Amino acid sequence: MDTTKWSARRAAFRKLHESGCFLIPNPWDVGSAKWLAHRGFKALASTSSGYAFSRGHADGAIGVDEVLQHLEELVQATGLPVNADFEDGHAGDLEGLRANVRRCVATGVAGLSIEDAGARDMYDFDTAVARIRAARKAIDDTGENVMLIGRADGIFHGQGDMGDITRRIAAFAEAGADCLYAPGVATAEQVAAVVKAAAPKPVNVLLGPAAKLGFKALAGLGVRRISVGGALALSAWAGFTKAVDGLVDQRFDGFSSTVTHAELGKLFG
Repeated sequence: MDTTKWSARRAAFRKLHESGCFLIPNPWDVGSAKWLAHRGFKALASTSSGYAFSRGHADGAIGVDEVLQHLEELVQATGLPVNADFEDGHAGDLEGLRANVRRCVATGVAGLSIEDAGARDMYDFDTAVARIRAARKAIDDTGENVMLIGRADGIFHGQGDMGDITRRIAAFAEAGADCLYAPGVATAEQVAAVVKAAAPKPVNVLLGPAAKLGFKALAGLGVRRISVGGALALSAWAGFTKAVDGLVDQRFDGFSSTVTHAELGKLFG
Protein backbone atom coordinates (compact mmCIF):
# COMPACT_ATOMS: atom_id res chain seq x y z
CA MET A 1 0.00 0.00 0.00
CA ASP A 2 1.76 3.15 -1.25
CA THR A 3 0.36 6.11 0.64
CA THR A 4 3.49 8.28 0.64
CA LYS A 5 1.62 10.92 -1.39
CA TRP A 6 -0.53 11.65 1.68
CA SER A 7 2.40 12.10 4.11
CA ALA A 8 2.66 15.89 3.79
CA ARG A 9 -1.05 16.34 4.47
CA ARG A 10 -0.88 14.05 7.47
CA ALA A 11 2.12 15.88 8.91
CA ALA A 12 0.38 19.23 8.39
CA PHE A 13 -2.76 17.92 10.08
CA ARG A 14 -0.86 16.76 13.13
CA LYS A 15 0.93 20.12 13.27
CA LEU A 16 -2.42 21.93 13.44
CA HIS A 17 -3.15 20.15 16.73
CA GLU A 18 0.04 21.26 18.48
CA SER A 19 -1.03 24.78 19.49
CA GLY A 20 -3.79 27.32 19.12
CA CYS A 21 -7.31 26.51 17.95
CA PHE A 22 -8.60 25.94 14.42
CA LEU A 23 -11.95 25.40 12.72
CA ILE A 24 -12.45 22.14 10.84
CA PRO A 25 -15.70 22.34 8.83
CA ASN A 26 -17.57 19.27 7.58
CA PRO A 27 -18.35 18.96 3.86
CA TRP A 28 -20.83 16.31 2.76
CA ASP A 29 -19.76 15.94 -0.88
CA VAL A 30 -17.03 16.89 -3.33
CA GLY A 31 -18.58 20.25 -4.22
CA SER A 32 -18.88 21.42 -0.63
CA ALA A 33 -15.32 20.22 0.07
CA LYS A 34 -13.99 22.28 -2.83
CA TRP A 35 -15.89 25.36 -1.69
CA LEU A 36 -14.49 25.07 1.85
CA ALA A 37 -10.96 24.71 0.48
CA HIS A 38 -11.60 27.75 -1.72
CA ARG A 39 -12.54 29.72 1.41
CA GLY A 40 -9.19 29.02 3.03
CA PHE A 41 -9.79 26.38 5.70
CA LYS A 42 -6.74 24.35 6.72
CA ALA A 43 -8.42 20.95 7.07
CA LEU A 44 -11.77 19.23 6.53
CA ALA A 45 -13.77 16.53 8.31
CA SER A 46 -16.43 14.26 6.87
CA THR A 47 -19.90 14.08 8.38
CA SER A 48 -21.74 10.77 8.49
CA SER A 49 -25.11 12.48 8.84
CA GLY A 50 -24.53 15.04 6.08
CA TYR A 51 -23.44 12.36 3.62
CA ALA A 52 -26.24 9.97 4.62
CA PHE A 53 -28.89 12.66 4.10
CA SER A 54 -27.46 13.46 0.66
CA ARG A 55 -27.97 9.79 -0.25
CA GLY A 56 -31.52 9.68 1.10
CA HIS A 57 -30.64 7.67 4.22
CA ALA A 58 -30.69 8.22 7.95
CA ASP A 59 -27.42 8.78 9.79
CA GLY A 60 -25.70 5.46 10.43
CA ALA A 61 -27.41 3.64 7.56
CA ILE A 62 -24.53 3.82 5.06
CA GLY A 63 -22.40 0.69 4.70
CA VAL A 64 -18.64 0.69 5.12
CA ASP A 65 -17.83 0.17 1.43
CA GLU A 66 -19.78 3.27 0.40
CA VAL A 67 -18.35 5.27 3.31
CA LEU A 68 -14.81 4.40 2.23
CA GLN A 69 -15.55 5.41 -1.36
CA HIS A 70 -16.96 8.72 -0.08
CA LEU A 71 -13.84 9.34 2.03
CA GLU A 72 -11.59 8.66 -0.93
CA GLU A 73 -13.56 11.18 -3.00
CA LEU A 74 -13.22 13.83 -0.28
CA VAL A 75 -9.48 13.21 0.03
CA GLN A 76 -9.02 13.56 -3.73
CA ALA A 77 -11.27 16.63 -4.01
CA THR A 78 -8.76 19.07 -2.48
CA GLY A 79 -5.20 19.27 -1.22
CA LEU A 80 -6.36 19.52 2.39
CA PRO A 81 -6.07 16.92 5.17
CA VAL A 82 -9.35 15.08 5.79
CA ASN A 83 -10.54 13.69 9.11
CA ALA A 84 -12.93 10.75 8.72
CA ASP A 85 -16.11 10.51 10.75
CA PHE A 86 -15.75 6.73 10.89
CA GLU A 87 -18.60 6.15 13.37
CA ASP A 88 -17.86 2.96 15.37
CA GLY A 89 -15.51 1.62 12.72
CA HIS A 90 -18.51 -0.07 11.08
CA ALA A 91 -17.81 -3.26 13.01
CA GLY A 92 -18.96 -4.64 16.34
CA ASP A 93 -15.98 -6.96 16.78
CA LEU A 94 -12.31 -6.09 17.15
CA GLU A 95 -11.11 -8.03 14.13
CA GLY A 96 -13.60 -6.26 11.88
CA LEU A 97 -12.75 -2.92 13.46
CA ARG A 98 -9.04 -3.36 12.80
CA ALA A 99 -9.66 -4.39 9.19
CA ASN A 100 -11.91 -1.42 8.52
CA VAL A 101 -9.50 1.03 10.14
CA ARG A 102 -6.73 -0.22 7.85
CA ARG A 103 -9.04 0.27 4.86
CA CYS A 104 -9.87 3.78 6.07
CA VAL A 105 -6.17 4.67 6.32
CA ALA A 106 -5.74 3.49 2.72
CA THR A 107 -8.22 6.15 1.48
CA GLY A 108 -5.65 8.83 2.32
CA VAL A 109 -7.34 10.37 5.35
CA ALA A 110 -5.18 12.24 7.84
CA GLY A 111 -7.29 11.29 10.85
CA LEU A 112 -10.22 9.08 11.79
CA SER A 113 -12.60 9.03 14.73
CA ILE A 114 -13.96 5.99 16.53
CA GLU A 115 -17.14 6.35 18.61
CA ASP A 116 -17.93 4.45 21.79
CA ALA A 117 -21.46 3.72 20.60
CA GLY A 118 -22.75 1.21 18.09
CA ALA A 119 -25.91 1.20 16.02
CA ARG A 120 -28.14 0.58 19.03
CA ASP A 121 -26.36 1.46 22.24
CA MET A 122 -23.18 2.52 23.99
CA TYR A 123 -20.30 0.07 24.34
CA ASP A 124 -19.47 -0.64 27.97
CA PHE A 125 -16.36 1.04 29.34
CA ASP A 126 -13.91 -1.86 28.98
CA THR A 127 -15.11 -2.70 25.47
CA ALA A 128 -14.92 0.93 24.38
CA VAL A 129 -11.33 1.25 25.62
CA ALA A 130 -10.36 -2.04 23.95
CA ARG A 131 -11.77 -0.74 20.67
CA ILE A 132 -9.66 2.43 20.83
CA ARG A 133 -6.61 0.31 21.59
CA ALA A 134 -7.41 -1.95 18.62
CA ALA A 135 -7.86 1.03 16.29
CA ARG A 136 -4.55 2.47 17.48
CA LYS A 137 -2.73 -0.78 16.71
CA ALA A 138 -4.39 -1.04 13.30
CA ILE A 139 -3.17 2.43 12.38
CA ASP A 140 0.31 1.76 13.72
CA ASP A 141 0.51 -1.50 11.78
CA THR A 142 0.07 0.45 8.53
CA GLY A 143 3.08 2.61 9.36
CA GLU A 144 1.10 5.72 8.42
CA ASN A 145 1.02 9.00 10.38
CA VAL A 146 -2.77 9.02 10.79
CA MET A 147 -4.34 10.57 13.87
CA LEU A 148 -6.86 8.64 15.95
CA ILE A 149 -9.71 10.58 17.52
CA GLY A 150 -11.47 8.94 20.46
CA ARG A 151 -15.13 9.91 20.82
CA ALA A 152 -17.20 9.70 23.98
CA ASP A 153 -20.78 9.92 22.70
CA GLY A 154 -22.69 9.61 25.96
CA ILE A 155 -24.48 12.95 25.65
CA PHE A 156 -25.75 12.08 22.16
CA HIS A 157 -27.12 8.80 23.52
CA GLY A 158 -28.88 10.29 26.53
CA GLN A 159 -26.18 9.11 28.92
CA GLY A 160 -24.59 12.44 29.64
CA ASP A 161 -23.04 11.78 33.03
CA MET A 162 -19.89 13.90 32.87
CA GLY A 163 -18.09 11.63 35.31
CA ASP A 164 -18.44 8.70 32.92
CA ILE A 165 -17.63 10.83 29.89
CA THR A 166 -14.42 12.25 31.35
CA ARG A 167 -13.42 8.77 32.58
CA ARG A 168 -13.77 7.48 29.05
CA ILE A 169 -11.92 10.47 27.58
CA ALA A 170 -8.96 9.90 29.91
CA ALA A 171 -8.95 6.16 29.17
CA PHE A 172 -9.12 6.72 25.40
CA ALA A 173 -6.15 9.08 25.63
CA GLU A 174 -4.22 6.45 27.58
CA ALA A 175 -5.20 3.79 25.03
CA GLY A 176 -3.64 5.74 22.18
CA ALA A 177 -6.12 8.32 20.89
CA ASP A 178 -4.30 11.41 19.60
CA CYS A 179 -7.26 13.75 19.97
CA LEU A 180 -10.37 13.48 22.14
CA TYR A 181 -13.95 14.44 21.45
CA ALA A 182 -17.16 14.46 23.50
CA PRO A 183 -19.85 15.77 21.14
CA GLY A 184 -22.65 17.55 22.92
CA VAL A 185 -20.72 19.35 25.63
CA ALA A 186 -22.29 22.78 25.93
CA THR A 187 -21.06 24.67 28.97
CA ALA A 188 -17.67 26.10 29.85
CA GLU A 189 -17.53 23.72 32.82
CA GLN A 190 -18.17 20.68 30.63
CA VAL A 191 -15.61 21.76 28.04
CA ALA A 192 -13.01 22.44 30.73
CA ALA A 193 -13.63 19.01 32.28
CA VAL A 194 -13.03 17.27 28.94
CA VAL A 195 -9.88 19.31 28.26
CA LYS A 196 -8.55 18.40 31.71
CA ALA A 197 -9.34 14.70 31.26
CA ALA A 198 -7.63 14.59 27.87
CA ALA A 199 -4.55 16.61 28.83
CA PRO A 200 -2.00 16.96 27.43
CA LYS A 201 -3.69 15.70 24.28
CA PRO A 202 -5.84 18.03 22.13
CA VAL A 203 -9.63 18.22 22.26
CA ASN A 204 -12.23 18.71 19.52
CA VAL A 205 -15.52 20.46 20.37
CA LEU A 206 -18.69 20.28 18.26
CA LEU A 207 -19.80 23.85 17.67
CA GLY A 208 -23.59 23.38 17.78
CA PRO A 209 -24.24 22.90 21.51
CA ALA A 210 -21.23 25.05 22.45
CA ALA A 211 -21.83 27.82 19.89
CA LYS A 212 -22.97 30.29 22.52
CA LEU A 213 -19.52 30.19 24.10
CA GLY A 214 -17.89 31.52 20.93
CA PHE A 215 -14.56 30.79 19.30
CA LYS A 216 -12.39 32.89 21.62
CA ALA A 217 -13.87 31.41 24.79
CA LEU A 218 -13.46 27.85 23.51
CA ALA A 219 -9.87 28.56 22.53
CA GLY A 220 -9.29 30.09 25.96
CA LEU A 221 -10.56 26.90 27.59
CA GLY A 222 -7.84 24.96 25.78
CA VAL A 223 -9.85 23.55 22.87
CA ARG A 224 -7.60 22.80 19.91
CA ARG A 225 -10.16 22.36 17.16
CA ILE A 226 -13.85 23.08 16.53
CA SER A 227 -16.00 21.10 14.08
CA VAL A 228 -19.58 21.67 12.94
CA GLY A 229 -20.76 18.11 12.27
CA GLY A 230 -23.80 17.98 10.00
CA ALA A 231 -24.69 21.66 10.52
CA LEU A 232 -23.47 22.86 7.12
CA ALA A 233 -25.41 20.11 5.37
CA LEU A 234 -28.51 21.02 7.38
CA SER A 235 -28.04 24.67 6.40
CA ALA A 236 -28.07 23.62 2.75
CA TRP A 237 -31.19 21.54 3.36
CA ALA A 238 -32.79 24.56 5.07
CA GLY A 239 -32.33 26.70 1.97
CA PHE A 240 -33.64 23.91 -0.24
CA THR A 241 -36.74 23.23 1.86
CA LYS A 242 -37.51 26.94 2.10
CA ALA A 243 -37.51 27.20 -1.69
CA VAL A 244 -39.65 24.07 -2.00
CA ASP A 245 -42.18 25.38 0.53
CA GLY A 246 -42.51 28.50 -1.61
CA LEU A 247 -43.19 26.42 -4.71
CA VAL A 248 -45.83 24.40 -2.87
CA ASP A 249 -47.53 27.70 -1.99
CA GLN A 250 -47.05 28.98 -5.56
CA ARG A 251 -44.53 31.58 -4.39
CA PHE A 252 -41.17 32.19 -6.01
CA ASP A 253 -39.43 34.13 -3.25
CA GLY A 254 -37.26 31.31 -1.88
CA PHE A 255 -34.47 31.48 -4.43
CA SER A 256 -32.28 34.27 -3.10
CA SER A 257 -28.65 33.16 -3.05
CA THR A 258 -25.25 34.42 -1.99
CA VAL A 259 -23.49 32.35 -4.65
CA THR A 260 -23.98 32.48 -8.40
CA HIS A 261 -24.00 29.95 -11.20
CA ALA A 262 -20.92 31.65 -12.61
CA GLU A 263 -18.98 31.45 -9.33
CA LEU A 264 -19.59 27.74 -8.94
CA GLY A 265 -18.87 27.11 -12.59
CA LYS A 266 -15.54 28.91 -12.29
CA LEU A 267 -14.57 27.06 -9.13
CA PHE A 268 -15.55 23.61 -10.36
CA GLY A 269 -14.38 24.17 -13.91
